[in-house]
Amino acid sequence: MPVPRHEIEDKLFEAFPRSEIKVVDTMGDQNHYGVTIVSDRFEGSPKVKRHQMVHRALGEMVGTSLHALTLKLMTPQEKEQ
Repeated sequence: MPVPRHEIEDKLFEAFPRSEIKVVDTMGDQNHYGVTIVSDRFEGSPKVKRHQMVHRALGEMVGTSLHALTLKLMTPQEKEQ
């Protein structure tokens, strides 16, 4: 079942307030998304932990409605590098 981009954005903005979030439907089918998040919440967290935080925010969508999810997760300091 396709997932509209706004549903993903809503969940992510709720979980990561005051963050820079970009969600792109990479295949145009509402099943394959690329997500970039720049957030202070990632400070001090390894890559695996960051991915877990996003998966937790998206809940049941991951592994059911979403066929593919590419994540680029960084702190504001990492973005500037």
